[in-house]
Amino acid sequence: MLLTGFQFGALRIWQPEQPFVVLGRSSPADSEVNFDACQRDNIWIGRRVSGGQTVVTGSGCLMYAIVLSYQTHPELRMLDHAHQFVMTRMQKVTTSLGIPTSISGVSDLTLAGKKVSGNSMRCVKDCFLYHGTMICQDFDLSIVPKVLKRPVREPDYRSGRSHEEFLTKLPVDTETLKQAIMEQWDAKESLPPDQVDVLVREAESLAVEKYSTDRWTRKVP
Repeated sequence: MLLTGFQFGALRIWQPEQPFVVLGRSSPADSEVNFDACQRDNIWIGRRVSGGQTVVTGSGCLMYAIVLSYQTHPELRMLDHAHQFVMTRMQKVTTSLGIPTSISGVSDLTLAGKKVSGNSMRCVKDCFLYHGTMICQDFDLSIVPKVLKRPVREPDYRSGRSHEEFLTKLPVDTETLKQAIMEQWDAKESLPPDQVDVLVREAESLAVEKYSTDRWTRKVP
């Protein structure tokens, strides 16, 4: 949907209203998610089409998605170049706010050695999607160990740390961070409201009909 509707590129930024869990495309569901806790607290679970690890997000996290065309950026067909291109831009976002983050692992942003942003990508024929979550100052990090088990795969820089020891927050509110992202990606034009409504409805339908079904979320990679 977002990958096929824009010829040269697009940026979407949004903030969840409620906490939810998103598995990476190959994340083992039963090994990484506490389904009983999610059911008890009415936390939605879905699985995305991009790679990376399982994440928890919610109010106080800022979600972004960037679509870039290979027509305008042919060099980004090389995955290492694509990661470097986007992550360098996202690091500049925080730098512009006086927050000295670093790029760690393949596609994480860290602050003082702790993770503040996880990101992943999905490539198709003519373009790719790069998206992630930015943990801001109002997010309740205590949710994470309640609903997530230890990941099966960990980046080397995690060094065996628990969720509580590994994660931290960006000292910024979501609105300020949103404006900084828009400035860094030079996002000046907005979609008309009717097109936004169509995209939102399609996303909601896909979430219900595919991405949160047991057949999809509990599939064996």
